[in-house]
Amino acid sequence: MHRSTVSFIALAVVAVAAGACASAPSPLNRVAVAYATISNAAGEKRGTAEVWQDADKIVHVEVQVTDMPPGAHGIHFHAVGQCDGGGATPFSTAGAHFNPLGRQHGLENSAGPHAGDAPNFTVDANGNGRASFTTDRVSLTEGSTSLFDSDGSAIVIHAAADDQMSQPAGNSGARIACGVLKGP
Repeated sequence: MHRSTVSFIALAVVAVAAGACASAPSPLNRVAVAYATISNAAGEKRGTAEVWQDADKIVHVEVQVTDMPPGAHGIHFHAVGQCDGGGATPFSTAGAHFNPLGRQHGLENSAGPHAGDAPNFTVDANGNGRASFTTDRVSLTEGSTSLFDSDGSAIVIHAAADDQMSQPAGNSGARIACGVLKGP
């Protein structure tokens, strides 16, 4: 190869790598971070959630679960940072869906969605699942949509898929796992 060809190829590789880095999420782009340990009603750890906000006010959510019932599940931010798994209705202490703007439930609802509404995710036949989504309806910094308001917030996994329309919670069934969001 000619020296100029090698130089051109090297320059092209550097340019592509720099472009990829510019669009990839970076820890330096994180203005706020939250974490949750997700447990079932018996208090057994079933997964984790990492939530972070970028400089453009977009909140990124990564949830991984294990040993969960296979199938589609609804997942939402709930209004209270409590996850009491006991009693007749586990995790009722997490309150309703996080909804500081008073909208109706459902990502497909023209009068919605709640700030805490999110896409469904699927748990495979081995009980493993991963939810990954972004939202601009919540915040990890101060303001009316902050998940860190006076009573905190929780992330809750439901037994069934959310139909994204029905009130008040999309017919997503019982709350089967919950995690309180905490700062670093």
